[in-house]
Amino acid sequence: MDAHWKKIWIGSAGNMVEWFDWFVYAVFASYFANSFFPKGNDTANLMNTAGIFAVGFFMRPVGGWLLGRVGDRRGRKAALTLTVSLMSTSAVLIALAPTYAVAGYGGVAVLLVARLLQGLSVGGEYAASATYLTEASAPGRRGFASSFQYVSMTAGQILGLGLQILFQHTMTKSQLTDWGWRIPFVVGAAGAAVIFYLRRSMLETEAYQESGAAADERGTIRALLRHKREALLVVALTMGGTVAYYTYTTYLTKYLSNSAGMAKPTASLVSFCALVVFAALQPLAGALSDRIGRRPLLITFAVGATFLTVPIMTLLKHAGGFWPALGLSLLGLVIVTGYTSINACVKAELFPTGIRALGVALPYALATALFGGTAEYVALWFKKGGMESGYYWYVAGCAAVSLVVYLTMRETRDIDLKRVGRDETEPARPDAVPAS
Repeated sequence: MDAHWKKIWIGSAGNMVEWFDWFVYAVFASYFANSFFPKGNDTANLMNTAGIFAVGFFMRPVGGWLLGRVGDRRGRKAALTLTVSLMSTSAVLIALAPTYAVAGYGGVAVLLVARLLQGLSVGGEYAASATYLTEASAPGRRGFASSFQYVSMTAGQILGLGLQILFQHTMTKSQLTDWGWRIPFVVGAAGAAVIFYLRRSMLETEAYQESGAAADERGTIRALLRHKREALLVVALTMGGTVAYYTYTTYLTKYLSNSAGMAKPTASLVSFCALVVFAALQPLAGALSDRIGRRPLLITFAVGATFLTVPIMTLLKHAGGFWPALGLSLLGLVIVTGYTSINACVKAELFPTGIRALGVALPYALATALFGGTAEYVALWFKKGGMESGYYWYVAGCAAVSLVVYLTMRETRDIDLKRVGRDETEPARPDAVPAS
């Protein structure tokens, strides 16, 4: 197997398992929500589980800092091995968490600890895999190669939805809510153990090995502060993309069943089919960015999300059947592809090698915690307050902010990662990159 493809395959496979464990919580939340809280209002219990889901996001900046530092100081391989170990531990905890009937709120405490560990893991996984896939790719193919990050992320979610659909057709509702929801977490823990073994033998990237950064400067906040503009740019360009992504992925199934009145099995099937197409689009869009640049795709996403989110979400609420819901979901995800397919490489291209993992990890994790992690909770808050359409405008507004950033930033496609990596003393300014 070609060395580039071996690196991409191992990095992507691990990323898939990581995000399977991360997303399966949201996928099965509607089945275990009443197991950890007193029975009563289903929407209130979903909000409680969504709140715990959001807490995991607020641990991601800590994971971004800690594991980003490991990635810059010890190597991308070391960071990726550590992230999958943490994720395996958290999956085991959720699989064994006691219910409210057994331990009262003790089960909630276990869930909370597990989500904090998951947040720590994913906070480092995103940046480590984004950096690894970008650095491991051949020159002129970074957009294509790094797009596999969202292919693998989406594959993890597809596997989670696939298990849910399988269980919906092979288990009774009581079996699924009593114990069936635990099975995906057992599967995730086992998958993480396999990936841990594979990642121990993975190859380090040439860009990292050839970096001339001083050892005491690698992965430090001091070094990151010399790149404040790039860090702020990562936050701003992430804002709209992360809200839109979580709206059309993790929240979509709940929205279709809880707001549009669609049966849960049908809502799950809509999400599953839409995500399969979405995953297939990522390499195509990534390859396109290698030809025409990153900015055209980012701008297309932001324009679409700003002006089409409100009509898409409004029509989805009244879709009624499988095919209209699938068509609208696909439209939303096609728009989001302009962001997801290339955001990993765009962020990695902004920073020199010695600070690249931390530079991507920390500002991205902060933006995702503030906007992506709270998306589902904000949506349910608007719904509970009788103002559900307010959430549509919130998503559109976040996309509009990112649109301004995309219109003013410079192109990053042609940057030489190794050249930037050898010059650690000069901040890598976005406006110093030649526009294509």
